[in-house]
Amino acid sequence: MVKRGRIVAFFLIVLLFAGTIGTTITGITKDIKLGLDLQGGFEILYDVKPLDKDAEVTMKQLESTVTILQDRVDALGVNEPKFNIEEPNRIRVQLAGVEDQDEARELLQTTADLSLRDVNDKEYLNGSDIKEGSAKQDFDPQTNEPIVTVEFKKASKFGDATREILESDIANRLVIWMDFEEGDSFEAESAKADPKYVSAPGFDQVLNTSRIQIEGNFTIESAQKLADVLNAGSLPVNLEEEYSNAVGAQFGLQAMDKTIFAGILGVALIFLFMIGYYRLPGIIATITLSIYIYLILLIFELMNGVLTLPGIAAIILGVGMAVDANIITYERIKEELKEGKSVVAAFKSGSSNSLSTIFDANITTLIAASVLFAFGTSSVKGFATLLIVSIVLSFVTAVFGSRIFLGLWINSKVLNKRPGWFGVKQSDIKDIANKEEVEPTVFGKQFDFVGNRKKFFTISIVLVLAGVICLGVFRLNLGIDFTSGSRVEVLAENALTQEEVENDYEELGLNPDGKIVISGDESEIAVARFDKELDQGTVTKIRTYFSDKYGSDPNVSTVSSVVGEELAKNAFLAVLYASIGIIIYVTIRFEIYFALAAILALLHDAFFIIAIFSITRVEFDITIIAAILTIVGYSINDTIVTFDRIRENLKAKKRVRSFSELASIINRSLMQTLGRSINTVLTVVFAAVMLLFFGATSITNFAFALVIGLIAGTYSSLFIAAQIWLVWRGRNIKEKPIMYVEKKRNDSPQV
Repeated sequence: MVKRGRIVAFFLIVLLFAGTIGTTITGITKDIKLGLDLQGGFEILYDVKPLDKDAEVTMKQLESTVTILQDRVDALGVNEPKFNIEEPNRIRVQLAGVEDQDEARELLQTTADLSLRDVNDKEYLNGSDIKEGSAKQDFDPQTNEPIVTVEFKKASKFGDATREILESDIANRLVIWMDFEEGDSFEAESAKADPKYVSAPGFDQVLNTSRIQIEGNFTIESAQKLADVLNAGSLPVNLEEEYSNAVGAQFGLQAMDKTIFAGILGVALIFLFMIGYYRLPGIIATITLSIYIYLILLIFELMNGVLTLPGIAAIILGVGMAVDANIITYERIKEELKEGKSVVAAFKSGSSNSLSTIFDANITTLIAASVLFAFGTSSVKGFATLLIVSIVLSFVTAVFGSRIFLGLWINSKVLNKRPGWFGVKQSDIKDIANKEEVEPTVFGKQFDFVGNRKKFFTISIVLVLAGVICLGVFRLNLGIDFTSGSRVEVLAENALTQEEVENDYEELGLNPDGKIVISGDESEIAVARFDKELDQGTVTKIRTYFSDKYGSDPNVSTVSSVVGEELAKNAFLAVLYASIGIIIYVTIRFEIYFALAAILALLHDAFFIIAIFSITRVEFDITIIAAILTIVGYSINDTIVTFDRIRENLKAKKRVRSFSELASIINRSLMQTLGRSINTVLTVVFAAVMLLFFGATSITNFAFALVIGLIAGTYSSLFIAAQIWLVWRGRNIKEKPIMYVEKKRNDSPQV
């Protein structure tokens, strides 16, 4: 008897979620903070040096410096700036949405050390003598010109300074300096049209006053800026730029629009594929995936996270990877239906058998994402954060959400005798009374993976050797993240040519290293690289020139050699620690031979990404490391699904005495998981390909690495990992048969 109440409950729950999402999603997306790569702004990593070369920077000085920088930025009206203290003695500043980046950079880096000196550069007073918060922008009562007034803590100290100068044999002038440095002098600067000192007023009597006025051909804005800096205080340290990334607002807007469009296309393709292939379960998957996307945005907004371009990519990829849990379950249900079981029995058995597989696959991916978070910087760390949230939520929505929704339909009895609603043909279902084991097929065919293992090994060895040769000859086209230097990305409304942009740099007196790369849908983006780090003055000149000519602020990134070396080191350590973590987990859940085979397959995939980048000469930057670690997680996910099925079949067999028997189990396991592997890679590739062709230029290389890695990962899972395990474990199988020993805490195959 059909229980219609469960169907009604299903639609009521769906309508409840639809109403909740529809009425709240706009508010959630509106409240999510955007990173500087989506709204423009800049990020700077400062190396903090002591004022006294013999001293050491203390944590108290670092905290004090951050407080002063925050006070200075407050004067700019920047929304929610980020300041992070990093080891060793570094401060990372992120200002998203700042309108005048050049002004902000200058404001941040100036030491703001006010000093009053005589014409022989002897210091009498400095910033420590100023009363806190006393600096004000005002107007000269005689000329009505903008000035800055400050008040000293002791009027007598200012009077003593003027008295000493009057009694000496030098000119009666009090020279007001900002950031006086060793080697500066009044004599040298006074001969210049634009001297470094602020002003040098004369006097003819002792001035016993606590408040003085500073004149210096100010505008109202520059006078107010000086007052704000003086009130914020002078820095107790020197700041040296190690890394910077400036993004124009137009770049950010274009990147966000294009990537969101690519995401919508990718997700739509995934939804259509799931519905077309899995029918009713596919519809349920699209519902739970929609809830999953909503929950990601909600939780990220509650975490007060900052959404970046790689973060959007993480959400899009997360959908592709989240659907994997649904595919694993649905494939098991289809398998059980083909065995002749009832819909209810197939649902219970398929859900139960797929749970451990989904759990193991998600944990290994989570290990890779966690390592990426630990070693990533800025936007890469944001990508890792969203990837971790995606993995956790995909497990919850796919394992519990999908099963609750599908369970309502199954327990209503309406699906009894309707296998077609699961994409299963009646002709594919065998009689359950027939105990004969039916070999699994894909597209009605069987494939002998194990029998052709030597061919697969040979193909991989040849490709690896070719990759080694290419790397040795061509090497990688390393980006400035790893080599140090500067990168300028220009955006124009119309198509650009190399000759045109080269002429622009000639006018600026700059000579880019290598060819200028023209990209973008309409050839509107030009990228130039410099082996040297461009100083702040040059960056300001570049930004002003291209902004005036093309109406858009360029993106300018600079990386020092120290930071480049550290990024390369961290990239290596990230892959190493991810591999170690996965080895430990797979060993605990399976056995050491499974773990080693999985790692070999994983390194195989990572190497192919690197080799392809060497051959294609595509720039290899820090985002590629994020892509490699994502593929590490995906590849091990795919391999774990296969290993889990091997373990299950070994458990059913209980004892394996010959190599041929073990080979048969491996081949059967691969055939059973082949459909899942193909469908999963298709869904993730849908998302990655959309990012590659329709996403922002800045993540094109990232998406390209993902597509290559996904193909390599599927190949290694099917043709390499399981075959390596077979060779290792089957070597001495006659002397030491594989037996499955039932254990409470460990269900691994034992010898």
